[in-house]
Amino acid sequence: MKIIVMSDSHGDEETVKTVSALQADAIFHCGDSELSRDNPVLQNIHIVKGNCDRDHRFPDSVIVEVGNRKIWMVHGHEHDCKRTMLPLYYGAQEMGADIVLFGHSHSYAAELREGILFVNPGSTLLPRSGKQPTFAEIEWDGGYRILFKNMAMETVITVEMKNIAN
Repeated sequence: MKIIVMSDSHGDEETVKTVSALQADAIFHCGDSELSRDNPVLQNIHIVKGNCDRDHRFPDSVIVEVGNRKIWMVHGHEHDCKRTMLPLYYGAQEMGADIVLFGHSHSYAAELREGILFVNPGSTLLPRSGKQPTFAEIEWDGGYRILFKNMAMETVITVEMKNIAN
């Protein structure tokens, strides 16, 4: 299985269109698209509301099953994700999530905690900490493989995690 995850595109419709055209079992946007929910580019994308989104029709969170994984997505601003992972971790436990997707910090990262995979794809437009604009491809088949890619579709870093609890 393979999913594509982006976040914090802040009005950059072309990047959302390009990334969402990639081949995957599901496409996710972790918020701050700053686009209208009616925008055709968002048609086949699971998306949540970020703190910069003004269209209140976006949900605050999404729970989706892809393959044999339950995925919980939020933007992260309501979960204090810039300071701690604990609210996301406890939320994932309550939801029974296998994978948690979130944005807001504009910095890509992946962590596996007690069998739950947490991924922040970074920002496709305004990265922080000297990083380049990124999105994530997540694949699984016994283990997780996360590829953080730049807007030229080049892999910036690959993370592999083998000891998963499911």
